[in-house]
Amino acid sequence: MPTAIVIREYGDSNVMTPEEVKIGSPAFGELRIRQTGIGVNFHDVYVRSGLYQTLSLPGTPGCEAVGVIEEVGEGVNGFSVGERIAYVTGRYGAYASDRLLDSRLALRVPSEVPDAVVASNLLRAMTVNMLILQVAKLKEGDTILVQAAAGGVGRLLCQWASYLGVTVIGTVGSEEKAVQAKASGCTHTILYQQMDFAKVVRDITDGIGVDVAYDSVGADTFYGSLDVLKPTGHLVNFGQSSGSVKPLEMPQLAAKSLTVSRPILFHYLQNPEAYKNMATAAFTAFESAYLSIEDVQEIPLQDAHRAHDALENRFGGGALVLIPIDGIS
Repeated sequence: MPTAIVIREYGDSNVMTPEEVKIGSPAFGELRIRQTGIGVNFHDVYVRSGLYQTLSLPGTPGCEAVGVIEEVGEGVNGFSVGERIAYVTGRYGAYASDRLLDSRLALRVPSEVPDAVVASNLLRAMTVNMLILQVAKLKEGDTILVQAAAGGVGRLLCQWASYLGVTVIGTVGSEEKAVQAKASGCTHTILYQQMDFAKVVRDITDGIGVDVAYDSVGADTFYGSLDVLKPTGHLVNFGQSSGSVKPLEMPQLAAKSLTVSRPILFHYLQNPEAYKNMATAAFTAFESAYLSIEDVQEIPLQDAHRAHDALENRFGGGALVLIPIDGIS
């Protein structure tokens, strides 16, 4: 019997419970998918806790997965039973062993890219594509700050930016994570809990500051990230793992003609062509190995609460994958 993780009320990780569900046959334009690996992202934590009330309850969270087509609905062209596909969606429902999927979301996965890599990092890689090529448009010679550089998105962001010839300064929480960030392309690492990271960034840049600061931490670091920008610099806030940011007053931007953006990936994926182009870029990055994935941790689907606990305790930076009964290839 197919299984899904169902949330019936917002709360801590224990509100996620496995339940048997009926899937049925695909409707017009749909595929029935047997999922082999499911990605876990901080967005899922925000949804489960109620910080983002974008999932109707009761509902099944999850934004990405990889699997195999088991049935093709009428009106679907170009896909067949047995094909391996992946998807990213803001419509949720990925925390399940089987599901029905709009065929327009299905992405063929290159044979060279393992399921574990796709399931754990496709959404992250597409996020990084958005952050560095669309939101801020990094170029060779730029200097950036990446908060939480050893985190899931942070590692990929550092790798991709370094590949482009960007100097990367990364903040981390421990010596172990500093090693991970260095391996991911950071030129400089800062233990932000032990030192004033803003002062260190100013010292590294000879008082000039950075072109772009990427901040997914939120409350604890946002204003420090703003402080280290050079004149006309850009702060990209794409998460709030430490809590919501206090209101920003416009004179704080005017002092150095700064800009701030708060991008959400799913807004950038609304155009079908953009969605497929960003996925292709991510697959190319995985195949070319300038994005390398390490430390994939597999957790049974029914134990999804463990994955969320790992993320919230900041132990999930490598990659977390939920495994349905059939496992992952």
